[in-house]
Amino acid sequence: MTKKIAILGASGYTGAELVRLCASHPDLTIAALAADRKAGQKMADVFPHLHHLDLPDLVKMEDIDYSNIDLVFCALPHGVAHGFVKTLPDHVKVVDLSADFRLTDADAYRTWYGLDHTAMDIQADVAFGLPEIYRQTIQSAKITANTGCYVATSLLPLIPVLRAGVIEADPIVIDAKSGVSGAGRGLNEGMLFSEANEGFKAYGVAHHRHMGELDQELSKAAGKDVIASFTPHLVPMIRGMQATIYARGDAQAVYDTLAAFYADEPFVDILPFKTAPATQHVRGSNICRISVFPDRIAGRVIILSVLDNLMKGASGQALQNANLMLGLNETAGLSMSPMFP
Repeated sequence: MTKKIAILGASGYTGAELVRLCASHPDLTIAALAADRKAGQKMADVFPHLHHLDLPDLVKMEDIDYSNIDLVFCALPHGVAHGFVKTLPDHVKVVDLSADFRLTDADAYRTWYGLDHTAMDIQADVAFGLPEIYRQTIQSAKITANTGCYVATSLLPLIPVLRAGVIEADPIVIDAKSGVSGAGRGLNEGMLFSEANEGFKAYGVAHHRHMGELDQELSKAAGKDVIASFTPHLVPMIRGMQATIYARGDAQAVYDTLAAFYADEPFVDILPFKTAPATQHVRGSNICRISVFPDRIAGRVIILSVLDNLMKGASGQALQNANLMLGLNETAGLSMSPMFP
């Protein structure tokens, strides 16, 4: 018996990616699609590449009958999910792709997002949506907070090695790059082709909102305060993300720890020692590829991590979380190989 899902914010990139994935999922039925500004339109009119699919028309999210919905994907602006999830029937599970439930501290949420956290009464029951790290918690959760894309790229390699103590907690430097789709579909002058193409720039320097998640989860893994240096950069490509991480530790020990930790994970691929990954080798897939290099300076290690920001960094991971929450095969709808070239 298939599970019925609703996708809110279906007119954005992550919403459209969820539609693409869920439409071919063996155990899910798309029962409702919401996009307030596009309400009344057909999904094919908003995203012509989905014209071949038989999809419900877009509606306002308050016009959906949630009584027969099993799970809702919220691909909504920050600040909206806090109030919305409280209106849902008790049986409805939620995967939230915004930042509303990622941070467990109200002051941290206000610092990084400039908003008041209005749902702290339910925050303690929310699972942090990194399946390889918090699988059991996600399986029993009613609400799962999908991680940020930069955060997934960074935490997947760092949490196991911090837990194992094979790198030092300070300093950790994360030099990260993202394709332009990471900025969303909204009109943004800096994302125009003529503004972004043939350029490379840092942004959010020393105060990017994903730093709150990194502080929270890296500190939890290390068992003490960890404040990594993190700088994101915009690269003129559509999809893709890479984190180049610098730390103190023995490279072979780091590699051995990651290889053992992820040996049975379907979506984390540890490459052979000293083999560099590439973003085009994970494009369109739910795979994160990680590699380890010894620095030329003894006692320092370089870790490289790549994923597709719209897949393992957002919608693919959201579906992976939903599979766990609904008791389905975790890999269902996600086993496609990367697209190349």
